Amino acid sequence: MFETIAEVSDPAIARVLVAALKAHGFHPLEGGDDGLPGMPGVFSPQGIAIRVPEREAGDAGLLARSLLRDMEG
Repeated sequence: MFETIAEVSDPAIARVLVAALKAHGFHPLEGGDDGLPGMPGVFSPQGIAIRVPEREAGDAGLLARSLLRDMEG
């Protein structure tokens, strides 16, 4: 099972976040910037979901929130 740890509106930020999580040893699902099924480029109102295995969600979520704060600031 996978858990959503973040939702971002910018596909570029989603790609950077997935790459950073991988670089730190986490296993996020790829393809988060493809959009809704059957509708590439169309995203849900919440944005692009970043998902990791449940067992990694706690630590990966902390890292994701920290990285997002750094990117926004």
